[in-house]
Amino acid sequence: MSSPLADRIRPMTLDEAVGQRHLLSQGAPLRNIIESGVIPNLIFYGPSGTGKTTVANIIAASTNKKLCKLNGTNASIADIRNIVAQIDTVAAPNGILLYLDEIQYFNKKQQQSLLEYIENGSITLIASTTENPYFYIYSAVLSRSTVFEFKTVTAEDVIPAIERAFRLIAEEMKCPADIEDGVINHIAYACGGDVRKSINTVELLYLSAPIPKEGESRKITLENAKQLSQKTSLRYDKDGDEHYDLLSAFQKSMRGSDADAAIHYLARILAAGDLPSACRRLMVCACEDVGLAYPMIMPIVKSCVDIALQVGLPEARLPLADAVILVCNAPKSNSGHDAINAAMADLEKGNYGPIPRQLQNMHYDGAEVENKGQFYLYPHDYPNHWTYQQYLPDALKDTVYYVPGDNKNEQAYKEYWDKIKKNEGKK
Repeated sequence: MSSPLADRIRPMTLDEAVGQRHLLSQGAPLRNIIESGVIPNLIFYGPSGTGKTTVANIIAASTNKKLCKLNGTNASIADIRNIVAQIDTVAAPNGILLYLDEIQYFNKKQQQSLLEYIENGSITLIASTTENPYFYIYSAVLSRSTVFEFKTVTAEDVIPAIERAFRLIAEEMKCPADIEDGVINHIAYACGGDVRKSINTVELLYLSAPIPKEGESRKITLENAKQLSQKTSLRYDKDGDEHYDLLSAFQKSMRGSDADAAIHYLARILAAGDLPSACRRLMVCACEDVGLAYPMIMPIVKSCVDIALQVGLPEARLPLADAVILVCNAPKSNSGHDAINAAMADLEKGNYGPIPRQLQNMHYDGAEVENKGQFYLYPHDYPNHWTYQQYLPDALKDTVYYVPGDNKNEQAYKEYWDKIKKNEGKK
C-alpha cells in the first residue's frame, strides 16, 4: 500500500473509466480506435484528474509494444535517446509505445527529436497535456497526431469511483467503513470533478478516522469530510486555459446581460483570489460593451474597482458585485469598440496619409510653401461652435469609423449633430 489509493484503484478497462462518455462509450471514436488494436499517435488534452493517464495505461496494456514512460517536467534528451536506442532490438521487437505525460514542458528541440520515429512508426506516441496543445505542442508533432479532448468530470460521474475507493481501502485495511449520509456526495462536489483528488480525499478521510475497537467500523462523518475539504476545489491555473475560460465566461455573461451568470463567475474568480483579473475584465466590459450607451458607467465602475482594491478580499466582493450587476443591466453599445478597431485596421494596412495642413502645429512656413498660412478654422468662432473643415488625411477623406448605436444617448447625439451640420450644408 505504498502507492496512493488513486493509483491502486486505477481502472483496468474502458468500462471502469470515469466520465468521458463522448470518447469511451460504445461506438465513440476513441474507443473504436483502441478496440481496433491499431493505435495511432495520440494527444490527450484536458484538466488534471479526468482520466488521461488511466486511458493511456489501458491502451498500453492492450498492445504488444514495449511501454516506456516519460514526464515532460523532468525528462531530457538523454532519456529520449535511451528509448530510441531500444528500437529494433530484442528489448522492443514490435516497437515502442511512449507515454509522455505533461508534454507541454518539452521544448521544441525535445519534441523535434521524436519526429522521425513517430513518423515511421518505430515509436507510437501517447502524450497528455493540461494546456491547449495548439499553443504548446510543436506543429509537426501535432500534424502527426490525433488530439482528443478530455472534459471535466461531473460530480455524478465521480460518485461510483468514490464508492469503489471506500470499498477497496476497507478491504485492504480489513476494517469496514461506516459512512455517514452525505459524505460521498460532499466529496464528489467539493473536489470539483477531479477524480484523483476525490480518491485521495477518501483515503485521507479513512486514515484520519478514529481507529475502532475490534469488530467495529471506522466512522466516516460528514463533519470530517467538510473539514478535510473546506473549500471547493476550483480549477484555476493562472497560466492555463481554465483561467482564461473563466474570465471569458465572466465577460461574455456581462456582455450578454445575464447578471446571475456574471455573479457566478465573479464568485469563482474571487474564490481563487484573483482580484486583479476580476477588476480588469470588469473595467474592460464597461468600456467595450456598455460604452456610449451609458457613458457614466465608466467612472462608476472605476470607483467600485478602486474601493475593491482599497479594502481587499473578502470585502472587495461587495463593490464588485454592485458593479457587475450594473454592467449587466445597463444598455449596451460597442460603437466605440468598432470605431477604434476599424481605425487600427486601416493603420495596419498602411492606409493613412499626411496630417492635413490646417491641423498641423505650424509656427512658420518654409520657403517651399507657395500658399502660406495654416488656414485652421477655430470652431468656437462659429455658430453652435462648429464649422466644416477636413480633419482626416486626404487618403481617408470621408471615411466613417464611428456608427452611432441604437441607444437613447447616441441617437440623441446623432440627432443634435445632424441638425447642426445640415444647417451648415455639410454632413
